Amino acid sequence: MNKIIVVGAVAGGATVASQIRRLDQESEIIVFEKDRDMSFANCALPYYLGKVVASRDQILEATPESFYDAKQIVVKPYHEVTSINDTSQTITVYDYTQDKTFEERYDTLILSPGCSANTLNLNSDMTFTLRNMEDTDAIEDFIEANQVKKALVIGAGYIGLEIIDNLYERGIAPTLVHRSTHLNKLMDEDMNQPIIDEIEKRHIDYRLNEQVSKVIGNEVHFKSGKVEDYDLIIEGIGVKPNSAFIESSNVILDDKGYVPVNDQFQTNIPNIYALGDIITSHYRHVDLNAHIPLAWGAHRGASIIAEQLAGDPSIQFKGYLGSNIVKFFDYTFASVGVSPQELSNFDYETVEAKQGEHAGYYPGNTKLHLRIHFDKTNRRILRAAAVGKKGADKRIDVLSMAMMHKLTIDELTEFEVAYAPPYSRPKDIINMIGYKARNK
Repeated sequence: MNKIIVVGAVAGGATVASQIRRLDQESEIIVFEKDRDMSFANCALPYYLGKVVASRDQILEATPESFYDAKQIVVKPYHEVTSINDTSQTITVYDYTQDKTFEERYDTLILSPGCSANTLNLNSDMTFTLRNMEDTDAIEDFIEANQVKKALVIGAGYIGLEIIDNLYERGIAPTLVHRSTHLNKLMDEDMNQPIIDEIEKRHIDYRLNEQVSKVIGNEVHFKSGKVEDYDLIIEGIGVKPNSAFIESSNVILDDKGYVPVNDQFQTNIPNIYALGDIITSHYRHVDLNAHIPLAWGAHRGASIIAEQLAGDPSIQFKGYLGSNIVKFFDYTFASVGVSPQELSNFDYETVEAKQGEHAGYYPGNTKLHLRIHFDKTNRRILRAAAVGKKGADKRIDVLSMAMMHKLTIDELTEFEVAYAPPYSRPKDIINMIGYKARNK
């Protein structure tokens, strides 16, 4: 019998195991997860803390028992894979529940260990990160036990912004601290002004170009010399790959510790696959490597690996477009394509438009800002970014499909919008970008 072992039981690992079972009823599938929970909705965690998602049960999508009953897949939580021997096709596993180590043989190994949150190591009982359900429970318990009223959020990436939004809506006064002036680095820097506007509108304290130096009790000492009291600290300062256990094998890691994969999600070892936040691949629309640690890629990788193992090598990954989006209070920030920092690899031109999201005479019209960067040589879209209270998501999704099919900036004039006054204008903002590009 073919034996398939999956390392990691969250988005990538649980999904790939499930997809394999859909196509293969015979193979033995075992999933090892070093933490307590499996198959939970990572993206829901800030919204659960903000009481937007009312029930904890809505986040936990499966338990090892329910997963086995439904799919005959064994999931073992609190089991950490500590090393790989790809020559003998074995892994070493530490069982936290029994305090013992054992070896497990595999025919196919699939790596989905994800990443861990970076931390400043402030050595404080009120400091937390938010990467899994255990973190979420610990924060929730701490808030309730200590009647938290005032929180410090370190970092202005997606996690930091979502926590600020949700803590505020819960009635906890947040303060944002960020080490530079560039918030939300996936967005064009000058398009982030609404973040500051939304913070100031609600009289939320924020400090840019500021860092925490130490924490003593409830006192937080900043590098500027300021000292303030807080009840809770949440760090959102990026992640690092959980790849130390892979170093014992012949699986290649890049210089940052991520696993390069091919278009079948294979590593350099043919019977070892990888997916999720741990991997690097490439963009679909340009010739650049890409690391896109977002949910869509993990789910797409799971499907492709399952098809490969079921014997259909024709289904291959065509690359990322890097679509991403975040809500911050009343605004949506969305983009697709290469990052702002990667634009320097190209000879590009920029076109942008700012106009009402729908017909001006229809109530509730709000401004939408759309910017597109395109390659001056072939006029294909490299990157698009949109900011607004309404409609940013729709435009980025349309442009993602345009980039998937390698449309030029000029062909956006041909986009046929589903027009009615509450939804758009006869010439949508996407059309206007196309018309404006004729002059460039």
